[in-house]
Amino acid sequence: MALILITGASDGLGRALAEDLAAGGRHRLLLHGRDEGRLAEVARATGGEPIRADLSSLEEVRRLAAHVAASHDHLDVLVNNAGIGFHVEGTTRRTSADGHELRLAVNYLAPVLLTRELLPLLRRGAPSRVVNVASIGQQPIDFGDPQLERDYTDVAAYCRSKLALVSHTFDLAEELDGSGVTVNSVHPATYMPTAMSARSGMEVVESLEQGVAATRRLVDSPELDGVTGRYFEGGKEARASEEAYDADHRRRLADLTRRLLP
Repeated sequence: MALILITGASDGLGRALAEDLAAGGRHRLLLHGRDEGRLAEVARATGGEPIRADLSSLEEVRRLAAHVAASHDHLDVLVNNAGIGFHVEGTTRRTSADGHELRLAVNYLAPVLLTRELLPLLRRGAPSRVVNVASIGQQPIDFGDPQLERDYTDVAAYCRSKLALVSHTFDLAEELDGSGVTVNSVHPATYMPTAMSARSGMEVVESLEQGVAATRRLVDSPELDGVTGRYFEGGKEARASEEAYDADHRRRLADLTRRLLP
């Protein structure tokens, strides 16, 4: 019975994925969320273990990882799903508890740190998987202004954080090659009927069921055993933005990440 941690499991794609995984009765679920009420609801519905944390705080990310490590001796799958979307007209820049631009903090720094903190458990659970929920919306970080202190928009902040996550996916997959821990990223579906999509102001394009199926395939499909360092759109492998494959861009991103995550 696989032990799976899903971040952002109290709503939207994360909750639907948790319910889908629970229906088969073959997995034990660790369910992260920020809202205690919604988290309790999905825990009751799925039989999963609720863990509350605010991923905009690096201290709480570390506390989440420590809680999991104190309760479990391994981890089979980590689904980095939690994130903050965008509003197409959003121009108000916000920062995290640590002073980082908020979408960079939650959509990128939090999953990078959580994965790093949980690597010992993932190694012990090998063959194990890390699934990073990314987006087809991708823009390269401007390393002269990595936290968008100039010309801020929600869309730019979101797209830059998601390309950073895809780029990190490729680097981490190379680092863990041969360890039994695979790392892949996925754009589940476009503008699913979730609260995040509703806040964006965009029309629904694809169903939540499509997003769940695409994400679950990376979680437990036997056909992806041993597959690592890939980017998927829906159920198909795809090509991310070119910067994700650029060695200089990835080196500069890694340097920035080390500075922001001491």
